[in-house]
Amino acid sequence: MEGESRSVSKKLATVMTASLLANIFLGMFVFYQNNLINVHNARNDQQTIALQTSQATIVSLEADLANVKNDLEDLLEEYEEELERNEEFEDQIMDLAGSLDEFERLQDIDEELLFKYSKVSFLNENYVPSRLKKIDNKYVLQGKGDQYFHGDAMRFLERMFDAARRDDIDLKIISAYRSFDEQNELKGQFTQVYGSGANAFSADQGFSEHQLATTIDLTTPAVGGTYQSFGETEAFAWLEENAHKYGFILSYPKGNQFYIYEPWHWRFVGRDLARDLDRDDDLTFYTMDQREINKYLLEIFD
Repeated sequence: MEGESRSVSKKLATVMTASLLANIFLGMFVFYQNNLINVHNARNDQQTIALQTSQATIVSLEADLANVKNDLEDLLEEYEEELERNEEFEDQIMDLAGSLDEFERLQDIDEELLFKYSKVSFLNENYVPSRLKKIDNKYVLQGKGDQYFHGDAMRFLERMFDAARRDDIDLKIISAYRSFDEQNELKGQFTQVYGSGANAFSADQGFSEHQLATTIDLTTPAVGGTYQSFGETEAFAWLEENAHKYGFILSYPKGNQFYIYEPWHWRFVGRDLARDLDRDDDLTFYTMDQREINKYLLEIFD
């Protein structure tokens, strides 16, 4: 019995030992498992914190980037405004320089050249064109002596005559520049012959376009001095078609309010003005506003 009791006690001790060991191992496993969970949770918390920190940093950087972008846009706008002000200033400088250049050029151009005369404006006895140049005799009707024209406009006159000759038109000059005294003498001669009727075709001294040295009376050898007949010639038709290309206009067309129709009387006004008058059938030099005419003075010899 005592032996059996010892055997049972030994078995009980063995079982208890095994149970204790099992509990110890179970406890260790639970501890280890809980430790693993805690470590995992800790890592997750760290990752979460790191992620949150990264997201906050990104948000902060995006805000900083937006601020920098706004600052750059403001700087760009200021730069563009400053650039625009500089361009406006440069334009003002250029306009001023252009105005000064135009002023200087106008100082060298006789403002009388585009005034209306013929009972409108007056040239006194002291007025003499700034440049007078003798016209080549080949352009002058035989027997009419030396004739003079404005030196700055001479090349336009010669080009027109040469172009006419190429088209088999033989233009000739009867009269060009006439001084105040010459006009006075001529008007006196006409008045003796025609009386007051001379006022219909001859200007008083000081009112003649011829005193400007930019006006010519034209004919052909066949017509000679029969002025009105010139209007029926091919030469006149050629002038109507081409004279504006060289800066010449017919001063007194049919229906003008100053003198009789004068198909022989042509005045140099510059190519730009002559061209614009040619394009407008309802406008003539003497019906055009003087302020509009004056705008062409700067380019009269261009």
